[in-house]
Order: sequence, then C-alpha cells, then structure tokens
Amino acid sequence: MIKNKLERPICIEEYVTINGISQFLYHVGTNSDNPVMLFLHGGPGSVESLLARAFQEKWEEIYTVVHWDQRGAGKTLTKNPDKLPTIELLLQDLYEIIQYLKSKYGKEKIVILGHSWGSVLGSVFIRKHPEEAAYYIGVGQVVDMLENEQVGYNKLIEMIELSGDKKSKKKLQSIGEYPGNKIAFDREFLKKCGKIRKLQGKYNLGMKIDLSIWITVFKSPIFRFSDIIAFMKIFRANAHLHRFLGDFNLRNEKAEYKVPLYYILGGNDWQVPYVVAQKYFEEIKAPNKGIYIIPDAGHMTMMEQPELFFDALLEINKKELLRE
Repeated sequence: MIKNKLERPICIEEYVTINGISQFLYHVGTNSDNPVMLFLHGGPGSVESLLARAFQEKWEEIYTVVHWDQRGAGKTLTKNPDKLPTIELLLQDLYEIIQYLKSKYGKEKIVILGHSWGSVLGSVFIRKHPEEAAYYIGVGQVVDMLENEQVGYNKLIEMIELSGDKKSKKKLQSIGEYPGNKIAFDREFLKKCGKIRKLQGKYNLGMKIDLSIWITVFKSPIFRFSDIIAFMKIFRANAHLHRFLGDFNLRNEKAEYKVPLYYILGGNDWQVPYVVAQKYFEEIKAPNKGIYIIPDAGHMTMMEQPELFFDALLEINKKELLRE
C-alpha cells in the first residue's frame, strides 16, 4: 500500500499491460474532473515518479498527475529486464497508455508534459498523434542535441574564464574537443560528458545528483530498493535510445504543431540550454503557444523553483480552460 499522507482521493500505484508488457503507472489527484496530465520523465531511463513529492503537491489541485516509468526505466525495467526500448516501441507504449487513461478517466484528450528526454518523446509523439493531446508542455526542452552540448560547453568555458578557476580550466582542457561534429554515445563521449556535467554542476549550470536528490528518492512513498538496481542498469537498457537521441534535431521538420504548445524553461539551465529552446520557440506555429522562463532555476526547473513553476502551470491551465 502507498502512504497517502495528503489523503488524496486519487492515489494509485499500478502495473498495466501496455503493448504486451506490464508497465508501471502512479496516479495522484484531488478530483477526477480535473484534466489528466501524463508526465514523461527524463533520461532516457531516469524516472521522476520518485521525485514527485518534492514538486507536485500543488499540481494535484488542478491536474490528476500520472507518472509512467517508461520501458527500460524504474519499476517497468525491474518487471521486464529483457524488454528494452526503441523509439518505435516507446511511441506505441505512449499511445496505448493514453488510450488507457482516456478510458479510465473519461477524457477525450490528455495533457502531456515532457521533461528533458521526455520532451524528445513528447515532441515526436504530438506530431505523430496530435489528436491525442489536449496540449503539450515542454520542460528542459531538447531541440537539437548537438547544439545543446555546444552551447552548454561554451557557457561553461565562459564561466570558468570569468572566475579565474585554474583547476577547473585544467580539467576542461584535459577533456579535449567537445562535443565534436556528431554525438555518438560511446565510452569516450560519455567519459567527456560526465566530466562536463560535473563542472556544469559546480557552476550551477546543470543538474547536481547529490545527497539531497537521493534523500528525496528514499522518502518517496513508492520507493523500493529495487529502484536503485534499476537506476544502475539504465544506460545499458537504453542503448538504442541513445543512438536516436544523438542525432535528434526538431529543426529537421517544420516548426508546425497541431496542438497548443507551452515551454517552461529554467533561466539557468545550461545542461539543456534554455536559449536554444527559446530561439526555436519563436519559429513555432501552433493553435496556441506560450513560453515561461523561470529565474534562478536550472535543469530540474520544477524542483528548484516549485512556486514559480506552479504559477506557470496555473496560467497555462487557465488559458486552456478558456479555450475549451
């Protein structure tokens, strides 16, 4: 049984057969009349269902929030260690989960929120199946993987130069050329990327996986020790997705969407640089669109500035209710 400390009327932890395998969903909400939001986590493979309590409480007043541990991630990976993801499988999984949620809650469409890797999956999905999404919210929105790494790297150089930090400068120089002309998630690139992420963390330009994150995970009402084992397996489990992600670029197609589209970006996110998504946003044609840049927030935007993030959600929710 989940601990339902807030006594939410909707608080469900379940496995559902989706696309031939048992997949994990975690629903929390206050009113089944509210829109249903499906949260697509980052990674690939980094479930955020375990972090939900750190940012989601207010969301539940206006949405029924559903977290899905994707194929190759979290509790779904634990249940299906050999059923590994490709982009095609994940898009089909996502389609079937949306059908399940529409039926369960009596909705015509579902709100999709994609964070980081989830913004890749979400953006591809809404182009393929615009009729399924009430609207889309991209957080830490990935536009062009190669450009992201180049812009993030240049910002890091700038910060290290400004600070006169010789030790970090030496570390940066030892990495050599980065990211190169093409991203291949091989051992050499990952080693370099790991060092860059550490330096970005030091300068508050990227996500820090520190003790506070793990404490949040351990305190989650749905945490199991098997989740740690799953976390240790995610890189190998998601190898096919890394190939897809390395070449990912939204600009390969016209910036035209058939669903309302909103971006909530951290004004200090240089891991997936907000400036790249901000520039792309200007090109977007959609039935409705909006952008929110949250000051003093990095890649984990909703955890770093939960109040300001919720204000943005509240405004989006109101706009979309008025449009109905």
